[in-house]
Amino acid sequence: MLNNVKFETSIFNYNNILNTNKPQIVLVGKSNVGKSSFINTITNQKKLAKVGQTPGKTRSINFFNVNDEFYLVDLPGYGFSKMSDIQKQQINKLIDTYISKSKNIKHIFFLVDIRNKPSQNDRQMYEWLLNRNVPFTIVATKADKIANTKINDYIKEIRKLLFAKEEIIPFSSEKKINVDIICDKIVNFVK
Repeated sequence: MLNNVKFETSIFNYNNILNTNKPQIVLVGKSNVGKSSFINTITNQKKLAKVGQTPGKTRSINFFNVNDEFYLVDLPGYGFSKMSDIQKQQINKLIDTYISKSKNIKHIFFLVDIRNKPSQNDRQMYEWLLNRNVPFTIVATKADKIANTKINDYIKEIRKLLFAKEEIIPFSSEKKINVDIICDKIVNFVK
């Protein structure tokens, strides 16, 4: 678990981006993929990141300070259909500008729901991350929702549909599957 983590700020416009030299670990994924639950689980806090009842709630870049050493950065979810086209464009521009311009990103965790085949939006995000040349790991969330014996089959399907060569880690907030592996990786990435 990551200790001494607190919410620091939300950014709705790139011009207001946090001015810091601290390393950053970034979370990206579709709306409703479980980014807030992921943050709450790896920090062992129930309400650090707000878990929305409706997808598409997070419209800002949220910075969580970890022990005053680095940041967990939660990007807005993509692919939520009830947003207007203008809102989607604004959020896409915010994400693109942040990832393209930030010099402090050490690693990105790209979250996908293990139960669902990667969507067109997921494939676009995967290609986009490849083109940005930023190191990333794919995390397959909600692994507790499928049988243990089927997890590898689902991981293979995700790998095949994304044409992914990167590591894919099954994860569950509910059953704490691979929490220690994720936390160890984060600590190593920010060294």
